[in-house]
Amino acid sequence: MASAGGDLQPASSWSTWLVDSLQRPITEADRARAAWHLMDWLACAHLGRTSEAGQTLARWATCQPAGPIWACGTAGLQAGDAARLNGSLGSVHELDDVHRDAVVHPGDTVIPAALAVAQREGRGADELLDALVVGYEAGIRLGLLAGTAHYQHWYSTATTGVFASAMACSRLLRLSPPRWLHAMALAGMQAGGVWQCRMEPGLAKQVATGHSAQAGLAAADLAAAGVTGPLAILEGAHGWLRATGSLPPADAAQRYLQAVPATPWRIHEVSFKPWPACRHVHPAIGCALQARAAGIQPAQVLRLELATYAVALSFADQPAPATSHEARFSLQHALAWALCHADFWLDASEPAALSDPVCAALRTRVQVDCGATQQARYPQRFSARLVVHLQGGTTQVFEEDSAWGDPEHPMPPASLQDKARRMFASAGLPSDPAQALVTACLALPGQASLAHWWSCLRALGLVAGQAQNTSID
Repeated sequence: MASAGGDLQPASSWSTWLVDSLQRPITEADRARAAWHLMDWLACAHLGRTSEAGQTLARWATCQPAGPIWACGTAGLQAGDAARLNGSLGSVHELDDVHRDAVVHPGDTVIPAALAVAQREGRGADELLDALVVGYEAGIRLGLLAGTAHYQHWYSTATTGVFASAMACSRLLRLSPPRWLHAMALAGMQAGGVWQCRMEPGLAKQVATGHSAQAGLAAADLAAAGVTGPLAILEGAHGWLRATGSLPPADAAQRYLQAVPATPWRIHEVSFKPWPACRHVHPAIGCALQARAAGIQPAQVLRLELATYAVALSFADQPAPATSHEARFSLQHALAWALCHADFWLDASEPAALSDPVCAALRTRVQVDCGATQQARYPQRFSARLVVHLQGGTTQVFEEDSAWGDPEHPMPPASLQDKARRMFASAGLPSDPAQALVTACLALPGQASLAHWWSCLRALGLVAGQAQNTSID
């Protein structure tokens, strides 16, 4: 093991494979994709800020030392606390981006950590976007490496997110690759987040992603200062993968972690979520919207038979949701509401929606099951098949081979901007400065400075109180 400040590393480690893969060239197209994800996350976070959960988290923020770093809805915090608060907000309404195969939401952890370091260090637009590309890559590759065995008990977004945030911050700190390895090691010492958070009410899920953003930032800062860690953190006898019951064979690890220079960056594989619901519910919503577009009305329906995959059932088989959280994780409610209202937005999970008599009656006519075809497609495809049995004895069938927003069924640019504007509007933010921020996000690739982008945040009132003693150029 190296002494403090040293760069000693083993001849080969799984972390070395990953860090080496993160050094390959980044193109303007990659940066443009990162800008879309930044725009999407900003809207998610500021919508989350206005929720009851966001207000609760804000009470925690008021107890922390004030600082110059942008933290959503505050006058500013220290960098680590800003990353923690911002990292807790993106998933509140289940609108955050997701990598389907890795089952991780990379934006929730990577973007908050990278923003804090980019502002603190005065980095430019391309450096920020490059860091996002790198961080997304690390989180996705580790999610693929850990696989479904890990996801059974561990919240993969949080456990991989600390590594991902550390890599994004290492890029922004301009560390040498050997220092990145120690940032990986120190991140792994802090990786956590078990799935008990989805079994009980509370904000533990949000706290877990906030911790990962903060801890990843700290890991990179510590590595920059010369602190060292166990370089076999992934594959070691007591390393992260073995400790979490997720250790794959070495050849599989090499396949997941290594990349040749021409390999596309995996940020292009990340999905956008159009509706505020668990991603496993989205194929059902898509089927319902198809049925509504075909002219089917709730009064015509005798029975709805939904076939989907087993994981969707384990997360979202909720025939009688009683809370807003349960509504966002209910196949039955999402299917019924979307068929009734030709939409699924924030009002769909409000108490009035749960008690709506037409929707409630339709929920009782929903039958969900694991379909052989849908199960065989998972996790490469999140799919569903809906059979609608109508009055008069006729049936109609609707299918979603891939959820809307996935690479095979992408949301067009206009729809992504519409989603962002809708989230800003739902957060009570004025339309003109919100559109200016959307435009500024998409214009970031190739710019030398983040100054105009930060000025758009100021105009929207998202950095109130930071005008004094703050440098964000």
